[in-house]
Amino acid sequence: MEFKKFVRDIADFPKPGVNFKDITPLLKDSAALKAASEALLEFVGDQKIDKVVGMESRGFFYGPVLAVALNAGFVPVRKVGKLPSHKISHTYDLEYGTDTLEIHADAIEKGDRVLIHDDVLATGGTARATCKLIEALGGVVVQCNFLLEIKALQGASKLVGYELKSLMRF
Repeated sequence: MEFKKFVRDIADFPKPGVNFKDITPLLKDSAALKAASEALLEFVGDQKIDKVVGMESRGFFYGPVLAVALNAGFVPVRKVGKLPSHKISHTYDLEYGTDTLEIHADAIEKGDRVLIHDDVLATGGTARATCKLIEALGGVVVQCNFLLEIKALQGASKLVGYELKSLMRF
């Protein structure tokens, strides 16, 4: 399936100068939604995964789907103030500012094999921060997978040493 036709550009969102890649057309098309789920799952192959970690908020679309298919748990990584229990945090750079992510301190156990999923690999800050949170809790990042990668922003350069997979590249 040609997934790129289901991604639209939204200029100047969320801030002026940012060209946002909108995946909602892909999500609303049942065939594209299913095909993308299957393709993301194929990236993992037969690797053992204990937890799938998805980042707020668009990592929540496919993260739980992957977790169910992999017989793994799902762990949300959220923005500050969204998690109710004891948590750890990591601040990172975005393509348009800075942000902080949090994870529950008991979400990952030492030695857990973790698949990270998010919709877009842009500057790599969100994914790198998530890797650092997982490793701080003793988890092992097996793979980072994304619906799409924006190559010009060179996010992969912040994830050297991690296995990366992207369904689409722009």
